[in-house]
Order: sequence, then C-alpha cells, then structure tokens
Amino acid sequence: MTGLSLDLYGDTLREECGVFGILGHPDAAALTALGLHALQHRGQEAAGIVTYDGEQFFSERHLGLVGDHYTDAATLNRLPGRMAMGHVRYSTTGETVLRNVQPLFAELEVGGIAIAHNGNLTNGLALRKRLIAQGAICQSTSDTEVVLHLIARSQRSGSADRFIDALGAIEGAYAMVAMTRTKLIGARDPNGIRPLVLGDLDGKPIFASETCALDIIGAKFVRDVENGEIVVAEIQKDGEITIESYKPFKPKRERMCLFEYVYFARPDSVVAGRSVYAARKNMGRNLAKEAPVEADVIVPVPDGGTPAALGYAQESGIPFEYGIIRNHYVGRTFIEPTQSIRALGVKLKHSANRHEIEGKRVVLVDDSIVRGTTSLKIVQMIRDAGAKEVHIRVASPMIYHSDYYGIDTPDPEKLLANQYATLEDMCAYIGADSLAFLSIDGLYTAVGGEKRDPKKPQFTDHYFTGDYPTPLTDLQDRGKNDPKQISMLREAV
Repeated sequence: MTGLSLDLYGDTLREECGVFGILGHPDAAALTALGLHALQHRGQEAAGIVTYDGEQFFSERHLGLVGDHYTDAATLNRLPGRMAMGHVRYSTTGETVLRNVQPLFAELEVGGIAIAHNGNLTNGLALRKRLIAQGAICQSTSDTEVVLHLIARSQRSGSADRFIDALGAIEGAYAMVAMTRTKLIGARDPNGIRPLVLGDLDGKPIFASETCALDIIGAKFVRDVENGEIVVAEIQKDGEITIESYKPFKPKRERMCLFEYVYFARPDSVVAGRSVYAARKNMGRNLAKEAPVEADVIVPVPDGGTPAALGYAQESGIPFEYGIIRNHYVGRTFIEPTQSIRALGVKLKHSANRHEIEGKRVVLVDDSIVRGTTSLKIVQMIRDAGAKEVHIRVASPMIYHSDYYGIDTPDPEKLLANQYATLEDMCAYIGADSLAFLSIDGLYTAVGGEKRDPKKPQFTDHYFTGDYPTPLTDLQDRGKNDPKQISMLREAV
C-alpha cells in the first residue's frame, strides 16, 4: 500500500475486542456472525469464527469488519456445525496480522480447542518467555496464545479442568470464551474487569461480551458471568445441554472497568445490571451540576458524547442540538498523498452544523479527552462556524495513567492531563473559553449511585486514580533497569 496514512481515531480510547459463542444451535455460525456484528464497536481490525460439526473444526479468520466477510452464504457454508464462537479484535497486544486474529485454535492431547479473549494479561510476556525457554513454539504475538500453551502443558485430565488450571497462572483482565468438541466455556477474571454475559436462545446457551449481542438475535439475558467464575456448558451424548459453574479462585470484589460505561459498551447494553445509556445521561446531569455555564446550546461530540449531552441539557435547561454531524462512512484510515488534504482529517469525520452554532455560546460535551489533539481541532471547527463562545465539558475525570487491561492508551507523558500543570493551561491549549471535567465522585454516582470508597473502590478506575487492581508483572519486568519506568511504576501501583 502506498500513500500517507491518516488515522482519524488517533485521539480516542480503543477497546481490544468482543467475544461471542453459542452451543447446540443449527444456525450457530450465522448467529455468531450477527452477534459479532452487534459487538463491532469493540474491535474493527479483524474478525474470526470457529465452528465444530461433530467431526472436525472449521475456521474463518479475516482482517477487516464482520460485514466484509461473514454476510454471504458461501462463507457461512464453510462454517458448519451446531456450535460456534467468534471474536472481533482491536489489537493492544500483537500486530494486526492474520496469525493474531482470534479465535486461536490448537489440537491438544485432550482434543481440539478454540479460544478467544477480551482484555489483556499483565503477565503475558513473562509467561511467554518462560514457555519459550521450556521449548514452546509460538505462532502469534497475541497474549491469548499463552493460554493455549498453558492448557496444553497442564497435567490435569479433561479440557475444562486444564482450562481452569491455565487460568490460575494468568494475571490481568479477561473475559474469555473457549470451545472444545462438546463444551462451550465462559470465564471472567477474579476482579471482573471485563464484561461477559450468559444468554439463552431456545434452550441453547450463549456467551457474549454485551447484552446487545443477545438482543440482535432475539436471545434472552440469563445473567452476568460472575467475577472469577468459569461456566461450562456441555452437550451430553443424548443431546441434552448441561451447565455447571466453577469458582476455583480466591474470592475478590468485582471491579468492573468504568470505561465500559463511559465509552466502550454500546448505549443499549446493560452492563453488570446497569443501563449504559442511563449511566451516560447521569454523567451529563452530574456534570451540569458540577460545572454549569451560561450558554445558548448544548452540542454533543458524536457519538460518544451524545447521551451525556442530553443529560447536561435536561439538567441545565439549555437546548440540545446536533451542532456537529458525524460522517459514519469514513473508515479507520484515509489514504491521500497530499498534505493539504490530510490536514482536513477531522472534517472527514466531523462537520459543523453552522445553522445551530453561528452566533451562539456553545457547550461541547464529550465523553473523555485523551491527548486533546482532536478537541482542539473540533473547537477550532466550531469557532470557524461562527460560534460566539466555545465551552468544553467532559463527562469523565482527567486521564492521568495508562491502561494495561485491554484499552489502548498512550504513555502517561502523552496524556493531556500530564502535559499541562493547570486546567487553565489545558483550556488554553485546546482553545476553548472554559474547560471542566466530571469529578470521580460524579462519575461513581452516575454509574453506581454511591461516591467512590477510597479504601474499597467499587470499580476499576486506575486511568483516573492510579489504583491498579492487579499486579503489573510485565511492566515491572520492563522497568527493572529503566529509571523512568521505575518512577512511573511507583506512581501507578
């Protein structure tokens, strides 16, 4: 490929992936494709599906979107069987190449097994080095492959027991689905950082990252897979499906990632019993209480800021308008050889609705600010459209720390909150008339109804607070001889 690449999403947070699996249904592959389509927002770089027809496993893995590869009958006909699982991926570990696309599959002593994973292992590199030193041959750079090696080397009998044994060695965040010849297995890490739900379609069990994947196929929500729980659904010889639950690890408090509510989950999903849409509107309401401003119009930065902007408008009484129109038909990367066209990158994705902006005092509501580069371009775009004033309100706290659980975040020194000493300096950089962020307590009450308990935080919130819920083994290993890394670790852990 030639030309210059312009990443239109370079100043956003990106999730690693979404998982889906179904057991015992004659349309397993097609339903999995639909489920992955509903989870496309969690990863747009690649998608894969594995099925089993009672005799052998079949795999289709592709770079690109679900709709680019899994909508035609020819592809689905290559995926026969009554059990299937799939994965959509955004890479935070490993290159964007076909060998890293999940589900990963291996033939083991106990039979074939496919595995897919949402999250990130914070000791994945340490485990990989140990496994390679012991003779393991790795075919990918994905941390998910480490789990396959651990399963293969387990001395326990049976695929489910080996899977549980492997999970005991890993650290970090994971919502994982595995499939054997007779079983579909779902598992969440002991802290429950990443979401995973159990659903049902005509008596056939389903695992999915979010409830929206159940809704698209008409399945019913059964319950959340609990933190630290492994759920094993198995087809017996008589065709009956049994479901068993295991909790082999030391109990810990559930700490769902707050960014599932702020940004990642689809607004129509319910995560840990909480409506994502309602939580985001509550964030806007609390933001209006904490940071009021005299203005003529509330404008969301689409699409993430829309529910919060609605909440802000309803609480403040200031009219809500779509002052920015998003172009949904721009891909992740726009290829164009000239600098003059590349400089228009933000306008490829967003354009100002001049009629609703010109001559007005505008409040822009966004879900988060990472580097701030997109914010300053949007502020300038709104000013160019004739706004009298531009105020920025952010429906989450300032991001000070990097994430190591499956969110693609910059190094700490590249985050806006760490580049400027004061809020006023940040505001001047962005070019707004005022800038305010939602407080951590404002976010907590919007999602859970109670303020943050500093001794026992109810959620995973390290990107705001530096309170990491698990050891960061790989980061610690990298920082042993690096004073800069060591300093960062002391602040973070």
